[in-house]
Amino acid sequence: MTFDVGECLVDESREYGTWADWLGVPRHTFSAMFGAVIAQGGDYRETFQVFRPGFDLDKEREVRTAAGQAECFGEENLYPDVRPALAALRGAGLWLGIAGNQTVRAGRILRELFAADVDLIGTSDDWGASKPDPAFFTRLAEAVPFAPEEILYVGDRLDNDIRPAVTAGMKTVLVRRGPWGTIQRADPEAARLPHLRIDSLTELPDGIATLNAEA
Repeated sequence: MTFDVGECLVDESREYGTWADWLGVPRHTFSAMFGAVIAQGGDYRETFQVFRPGFDLDKEREVRTAAGQAECFGEENLYPDVRPALAALRGAGLWLGIAGNQTVRAGRILRELFAADVDLIGTSDDWGASKPDPAFFTRLAEAVPFAPEEILYVGDRLDNDIRPAVTAGMKTVLVRRGPWGTIQRADPEAARLPHLRIDSLTELPDGIATLNAEA
């Protein structure tokens, strides 16, 4: 079983709030535009273009870091169900991994937070491919010691997580929370594509047992 990061394990409210502050935009205004872009099927990075045309997210991350305001998250930003769920799954003897679109810096933070809890931590920067690029899931399949059809990928987005993971031959779990999980829950694919649909990671042990019984 492998988990996405943002809105699956990490509540990114703080992170996007700091971007609004960096842009000099009220946080509720940034959030409203962010949701509107997602609802229209756009790339979330288009939100930054609204407030600052020509905005380059990668370069701006470097500027923030140089200014002592690097992106950061910690234990306090994890969803409250993360630790209990990982402990229960680990206790059940499951192989666990974390793999998402994250920077090298974020990868270091993830390893500090989860090194003792999971068997693999991989990021898009590590692998040179970002979701939903099929190459990301090819790298994931190569890193996990199981066949693709035995991998259960857990994520909050239909476009970045569920759809490409299914195409790669993996089983999937849709976590219905965060901006994408909330906005996309009415999409017909949210009912059709995922093998499981949950509102909390603590539902995973029972859900996996059901999947195994149906196999």
